[in-house]
Amino acid sequence: MPLALLALAVGAFGIGTTEFVIMGLLPDVADDLHLSIPVAGHLVSAYALGVVIGAPLLAAITARMSRRTVLIGLMALFVAGNALSALAPGYDSLLAARFLSGLPHGAFFGVGAVVATTMVAPERKARSVSLMFLGLTVANIAGVPVATLMGQHLGWRATFLGVGAIGLVAIVSLALLIPHDHTHAPAAGLRGELAALRSLPVWLALGTTVAGFGALFAAYSYITPMLTDAAGYAGASVTLLLALFGVGATIGNLAGGRLADHSLRGTLFGGLVSLAAVLALFPLLMSSHWTAALAVVLLGAAAFITGSPLQLMVMEKASAAPSLASSANQAAFNLANAGGAWIGGLALAAGFGVTSPALAGAALAVLGLGVAAAAYAVDRRREVVRVGRVVAAHVPERSGALHH
Repeated sequence: MPLALLALAVGAFGIGTTEFVIMGLLPDVADDLHLSIPVAGHLVSAYALGVVIGAPLLAAITARMSRRTVLIGLMALFVAGNALSALAPGYDSLLAARFLSGLPHGAFFGVGAVVATTMVAPERKARSVSLMFLGLTVANIAGVPVATLMGQHLGWRATFLGVGAIGLVAIVSLALLIPHDHTHAPAAGLRGELAALRSLPVWLALGTTVAGFGALFAAYSYITPMLTDAAGYAGASVTLLLALFGVGATIGNLAGGRLADHSLRGTLFGGLVSLAAVLALFPLLMSSHWTAALAVVLLGAAAFITGSPLQLMVMEKASAAPSLASSANQAAFNLANAGGAWIGGLALAAGFGVTSPALAGAALAVLGLGVAAAAYAVDRRREVVRVGRVVAAHVPERSGALHH
């Protein structure tokens, strides 16, 4: 694997840290800016909105630019957003800075995934994507806890300055390690990128992402009350348990990359089945301390097994112009975040119990499996039609040869 993937992983580490650390810093931010926790929570939504808008928008705007230049520019925007967050004088300016920080997120992962696959042999494409995503999963193990502690002891503004420094390291890494010859400007341009989004298989792949990762976030958004109210953990233990989720996610991400290089479709189906099973067992697993800790690890592993297969599938369905579709998949991840949390909240509000969001997530995983199966059926039908046309095109030639 080329060393250049390390540069992508460093950028992913910084992005993953800034995305999730705000959740642990909400009380500090709210207290400093004299806000209620629900109002401060809009900072999470502002970042997610930036991702959803920025992913396709920035990918489209930069469609004719060198992908190496695009990655460096996106990371520069990321540094600016975090620096402005650290310097924000009030709530409104911080809200705008968080939105700005989210803009490059999806496009960086989308374009980065395309670049990663161009630097390796075809049989290692999924593994290269998983190594870039490694920065995101490791951020949940190390980046978020360390950044949270920094914010609690040095102030939340110091956290955003620290994350901005990670972005600067990523810029230097990208400039030094990403080769020019693999990242030239795409030939398709904006028209080709937009044309790729008109494909039904691309939209089915995006739909699988929304349903599959919606399953994860339906449960993960409410993992703290499950661990404290159902499993009986003290609130102080939750941070360590969430690091276990990062460990599971890292294991699943690396395993998914390796398995998908052997069978992309099989890894995706297996991952979704595993995710549905783990979530369905959550009410049972949350009955004791050690089984609850195991459930957190299994949740991370089962969900992130599907990460690189889903990213690669979208790129393959838009193979002629993959950058925009790949970035749109990152927007789909964030829609899954918002939608999954909403559906899990509905189950909780309906009075079905503290572990009911996990069961709602299991249903979403089954839905994702159904969408993936529909995508497979469409691919099979198109392949049959293609083979039929090839055969039909050769039959007259053979008939003519026999006649003569």
